[in-house]
Amino acid sequence: MTIRAVDNVSFCLNTGESFGIAGESGCGKSTLASAILKNIGYPGKIESGSIFFNDEDISKLSDKDFSLKIRWKKISMIFQGAMNSLDPVYKIKSQINGIFLAHREKENLEKVLKIFEDFELDKSILDKYPHELSGGMKQRIIIAMALLLDPEVIIADEPTTALDVLIQAQIINLLKKLKKEKQISIILISHDIPLIAQLVDKIGIMYAGELVEINSTKEIIFNPKHPYTKSLISSIPDIKAEFIVKKVNPSGRKLPILNGKINSNGCKYYSECEHAMKKCKNNPPDYKIGKDGYVKCWLYEE
Repeated sequence: MTIRAVDNVSFCLNTGESFGIAGESGCGKSTLASAILKNIGYPGKIESGSIFFNDEDISKLSDKDFSLKIRWKKISMIFQGAMNSLDPVYKIKSQINGIFLAHREKENLEKVLKIFEDFELDKSILDKYPHELSGGMKQRIIIAMALLLDPEVIIADEPTTALDVLIQAQIINLLKKLKKEKQISIILISHDIPLIAQLVDKIGIMYAGELVEINSTKEIIFNPKHPYTKSLISSIPDIKAEFIVKKVNPSGRKLPILNGKINSNGCKYYSECEHAMKKCKNNPPDYKIGKDGYVKCWLYEE
């Protein structure tokens, strides 16, 4: 039996633009990120589709060529739980040098120190082991390592997981700085919509392996189209987001409860949707909304 973790996903990321991918755990966000970097573990595989980078279909490159030309050099990734991905038995300097070595690049201590300075990391950290550093420091080191080979795109998969709110703010501000000063394109993956809304230009809402809606951050927050997006926004419990809840849900009804049942045929949200119609048993097409957005829902059929 074949299960599609990511199915028929399409989006465009422009230079210097930031794109957020939001959705509940298990909806395919991290799998999508791994697919872009051709890092799908067995038994998973990419069955079809194309990934264009600067007009080249990089999905057709061999693993060797992809590693030498694209991975870390053009597209790098901050993995989920990144602060735990540092090798505990090697000093930070050795792990950084390993990146240069793996990609046949000359070690450049001056460049490393410049990036460390930008991230408010002291030179002495190079001679420390990961266990000697705080969670926030390790996370900043991981982001710094992702920048070593000057990538054009950074994929950040839950970069603030397990960090307190102050460190979360530091990480988001770092990403904002990268976007503004270096014109780096960012794909930010999270289940926390208020968090990613601080950084991204547009948001894609993911459900059961599909991007069911893409639009500008402002439109997603204040004028969501897809029923699932409306449920997500109206479920925000933060008291500071009360105005958002009222905007989407003026009746003040109880927060929606989803039973987690996914429809195998047609619209995957069919079993949960209060607007479900007979035609929803067929797969909905993408209906264009706004300048660059779309929604995958029969309610918007002309």
